[in-house]
Amino acid sequence: MAELEFDLGKDGGTRAESVTEFTRRVKTLLESGLAPGWVRGEVSNLRIQTSGHVYFSLKDTGAQLSAVMFRGDAGRQTVKLCDGMQVVAYGGISVYEARGNYQLIVRVVVEDGVGRLQREFEALKARLAAEGLFAKERRRELPRLPRTVGFVTSPTGAAVQDFLRILSRRGWRGRVVVLPAKVQGDGAAAEVAAMIALANDAAACGVAFDLLVVGRGGGSLEDLWAFNEEVVVRAVAVSRVPVISAVGHEIDYTLSDNAADVRAETPSAAAELISSGWVAESERLAQLGKALHAEAEMVLENTRERADALAARLKLLSPAAQVERSWQRLDDLQARLAMSATGSVQTRRHGLELAVGRFAAASPARRVERESQRLLGLWKRLQAASPASVLNRGFAIVRNAEGRAITRAAEFKAGQRVEIELGDGRGAARVE
Repeated sequence: MAELEFDLGKDGGTRAESVTEFTRRVKTLLESGLAPGWVRGEVSNLRIQTSGHVYFSLKDTGAQLSAVMFRGDAGRQTVKLCDGMQVVAYGGISVYEARGNYQLIVRVVVEDGVGRLQREFEALKARLAAEGLFAKERRRELPRLPRTVGFVTSPTGAAVQDFLRILSRRGWRGRVVVLPAKVQGDGAAAEVAAMIALANDAAACGVAFDLLVVGRGGGSLEDLWAFNEEVVVRAVAVSRVPVISAVGHEIDYTLSDNAADVRAETPSAAAELISSGWVAESERLAQLGKALHAEAEMVLENTRERADALAARLKLLSPAAQVERSWQRLDDLQARLAMSATGSVQTRRHGLELAVGRFAAASPARRVERESQRLLGLWKRLQAASPASVLNRGFAIVRNAEGRAITRAAEFKAGQRVEIELGDGRGAARVE
C-alpha cells in the first residue's frame, strides 16, 4: 500500500492550522453563509444567569440546537420561557469558539400558536364544563326518521358533497338545506352561530328542521378553531333543534362536539347516522312485503285446492250422472227378466208385476227430480266459491302453452308465453 507523505515545512509545504484558526474559519463560513431566520422547537435545559443572559436548547423529535439570548434581547421579550414550552425563535447562527459549538443567537422569541391555542382550548373547556354545558343529561336522542336536515357548513367545501353523496347512496328520501357559513378564518365563528340561531327560528328561515348538522372537513387546530369558540359552543348547546357535531376527521376533537347531542367522527359519518333509521325501516318493509306475498300465495293455493275438490264433487252429483246410473239399473232388471222367461208364465207375470211395481216406486224420473232440487241448492252454494266467482273478485289463472295452470313462481321461465284468465276474459303475456 502506498504511503502518503506530507511536507509540513515552512516554505512551500502544507501548513497545519491551529484549532483557533480552524474554528474561526468555520465561524466565518457559518455566519456568512447562513442568513438569520425563524426556528420552531421546544424549550429545554433552560438556564437564566444572574447576568441576565438566557441559555437554552431548542429541540424536536429529530435534533437539538443550542441557543442563547443575551440580556439586552431577553429584557425586551414578553414571553416568559419555561421548559417544555413550544416557541418560534428568530436569530442567526454563531460559533462559540471556546467550546467549538455552534449556537443560535436569539433576538426574538414568541410562543408557538399551537401551544397557545391548546391552552385556550383547555381553559374554555373547563369554564364551560363548570357551567354544565357539557353535561350528558342535556343531550337528547336524535329523531329516528328526520325529514328535514339543516347542514351548517361551507357550501363550497368537499364535506357537503360527501355528506349528500352518502345520503343519496343509502336511499335517504328526506330534505337537506345547506345553511352557508365560513368555517375558518375571521368571522367564521359568528357566521356559524348565526346560522344555528336562524335554523332554530322556523318563522325566520321558512323551514322547520328536525335535525341540524354543524361541521366541516379536517384541518389543523387553527383551521378548526371556529368550532372551539365560545359563541359557537353556546349556540350548539342552546339549540332547540337536536344537533350533530361533525367537525374534521376521526382524530379531530372540538368543544362543539361536547355541547352537541351527538358527535360524528366526520360529516360522512353524520350522513350514515342520519340515514340509519331509514335503511332499517326500508329493510323491515321489504321483509314485510315478502311475508305478505308468501301469505297471498298460500291463500291462493288453498283456494285452488278447494275449488278442485268442489268441482270433483259436483261432477259426481250432477243430474246426468244420476240418470245414467238409473238406466243402468233398468238394463240390469231387463236382463234378469229375460233370464226368468223359461219359468212359469204366471211366475214371469208375477215377477214382472213385482218388477214394474218396484220400478214405479223407484222411478228414475222422481229420483232425478229430487236429486235435481238438491243439486240445484248445492250448485247455488258452489257458485259463490266457483273458479269464475274467484276470478271476478280480482284473482287470475295463469296457464302455459299447453293450457295447464301454473301454480308456482318457480314454473316461470324467462321469455315464456302464458295465458292469463280473468273474470271477464283472457289475454296473452310474456314472462320477463
